[in-house]
Amino acid sequence: MTIKKTASSTWSGDIKTGKGSISTQSGALNKQPYGFNTRFEDEAGSNPEELVGAAHSACFSMALSLALGDAGFTADKIDTKATVSLDEVDDGFSVTHIALEVKARIDDIQNEQFQALCEQTKKSCPISKLLNTEISLDVTLQSAF
Repeated sequence: MTIKKTASSTWSGDIKTGKGSISTQSGALNKQPYGFNTRFEDEAGSNPEELVGAAHSACFSMALSLALGDAGFTADKIDTKATVSLDEVDDGFSVTHIALEVKARIDDIQNEQFQALCEQTKKSCPISKLLNTEISLDVTLQSAF
């Protein structure tokens, strides 16, 4: 089974003053603006790194849900934050690290088993496998409220 999803972007102008927009097949993003200022100067709008972070955090949460289900657990809640580091290196810029911070509430699971399932998920998540960068993982199993 092959699933294909699309996204597209347009760009006009030079690197510093040019502007672009990003759209997705689902319509979740529809001509969302991006540019040098949204990527390097924290102006309002999107940028490729936050989109990679969104994709990675969403994929990880779904993959962890699958791993938990295979082990007989269902999460009450999984919150995953991905911090994507873009650094200037010798040959330009590179995504050098993605830090995944996971907090979850799951009934009746032992912390050691949860940690192991998170490590397994870090390796098996399709977006993790796609990325050629260091991925760190900080996980917290929260008690049920």
